Amino acid sequence: MSVIVVVAIVMVLIYTALSRQLIFAADETYTKQNNNARVTYSFRKWQDYGYLDYVPFSDYLAQLVKNGEMDQATREEAVTLGRKPESDSELTAKYVKQFTEYYEGKGFTVQRLNAVTSGRKLASGGQPALFAHKDRPIFQRLINYFTHIITVDNIHYVDEETDIGKRGLTFTLYDPVYGGKKFSPAIIGNGTYHKYLLYFDDQFPFLHQNLVTITLGKSYSVNRDKDVLETMTVSQGSYVNSPTIFPTGKEENSADDLHTATYMPNSRESSPVLEAHFTDDYTNVVTKKGGMSKMGYSFIIGILATALAYLLGVPLGIIMARHKDGLVDKIGTVYIIFIIAVPSLAYIFLFKAIGGSVFGLPTTFDMNSTGKLMYILPIISLALPSVANLMKWLRRYMIDQMNSDYVKFARSGGLSENEIFFKHILKNAAIPIVHGIPASVLFAMTGAIITERVYVVPGTGNLLTQAIGAYDNGVIVGVTLFYAILTITSIILGDVLMSIVDPRISFSSESR
Repeated sequence: MSVIVVVAIVMVLIYTALSRQLIFAADETYTKQNNNARVTYSFRKWQDYGYLDYVPFSDYLAQLVKNGEMDQATREEAVTLGRKPESDSELTAKYVKQFTEYYEGKGFTVQRLNAVTSGRKLASGGQPALFAHKDRPIFQRLINYFTHIITVDNIHYVDEETDIGKRGLTFTLYDPVYGGKKFSPAIIGNGTYHKYLLYFDDQFPFLHQNLVTITLGKSYSVNRDKDVLETMTVSQGSYVNSPTIFPTGKEENSADDLHTATYMPNSRESSPVLEAHFTDDYTNVVTKKGGMSKMGYSFIIGILATALAYLLGVPLGIIMARHKDGLVDKIGTVYIIFIIAVPSLAYIFLFKAIGGSVFGLPTTFDMNSTGKLMYILPIISLALPSVANLMKWLRRYMIDQMNSDYVKFARSGGLSENEIFFKHILKNAAIPIVHGIPASVLFAMTGAIITERVYVVPGTGNLLTQAIGAYDNGVIVGVTLFYAILTITSIILGDVLMSIVDPRISFSSESR
């Protein structure tokens, strides 16, 4: 419920509080359009971005042909609009009236744009247009979004009118991708969107599936026509070529990953290259690249930074509490104040300058490099604030515990200071710290915006900021959903971990 509420709030902010005209701020195609062409382009993009439903007159006629209510010749004659309504042919006027009545009856607004002329000629982009449009209610948009998050591929995905041969699933023990010479079980679909629904390869986790697809939101500017999850998980860097056997039997070095093949209607007919490589229209493939995904880079840096933070922050926090007001405690306090007081951007640039000039460490990230030194500065810059935070809170919790009544009773019972400190004080003080471990691990996948920008890390950290700057609504909503799910999951896992550490915490209760 929390996730749904968060996504609903973000949708309200995006689709009602902000002007929809903002999506064209960096759209070069929009600026090149003139007159009626700009108007119709705007409505098409607003439909893509989820603001409204948009139906051109030509699409309506095409649907009539598909339904058998009109033949193609009649459509070609009726689709031509006059420069003004009174200039329409009798046939066109008949279907314009039918179109208007049909969509106005469904609550749409029907809009007609008369031709824009320059003298006796049509002006650039001045062709007449007729279309219907209706804003999408937030509630309907929310339902549509959540009902389409998970899609299951099936053999009826491809249009029934398309000649694809016999629909169905084929199980094979010898994958055609390897020329049928290597034992590699796979399930291949015909009529499905993905050709390979289940397959094995030499990449972790070795067993892969395309049967169930998670769709967080489609990008229209940050990574055009790609899903948010795909943007975060697809590999990056230079192409990796390897010997590839295409379905036609043609062998060549290629970066094409044939296991990712998806259906593109009539693609072979329009491309001699595809026709030479593929035997059907499953021709749209992802290319293999040498680098990790955005999430991969962010997670590696984030998880190592988290580990470093706990390795340094916990022992230092214990020492500061154990030797309160001592030299180590005072030095640690100065460090904590420095991290809190100085803006993160300032000390990240400071660490970058020191690491680059004094220690000669790489200050920018290179996906094509196999060196590991480029990870050091981003990890340190990301870990140091967490170290200060752990030191501060662990010190505070432990000092609070040291003044508790049970400590006084323990001393009176003859326990040594070491026993009291490590068996009681530390254990109780660590409970709130333990609660934050799952969040630290999970949010490593989201990346760190400032750190990744400073060190040019190709991670997920700046994905949301890029989407906000480009008004890419699909990415904003998708990343919000991703963050919300991680937040809820981290809270639940933190509670579970606390119940393991502290036996006083239970998820069940008994009524008496």
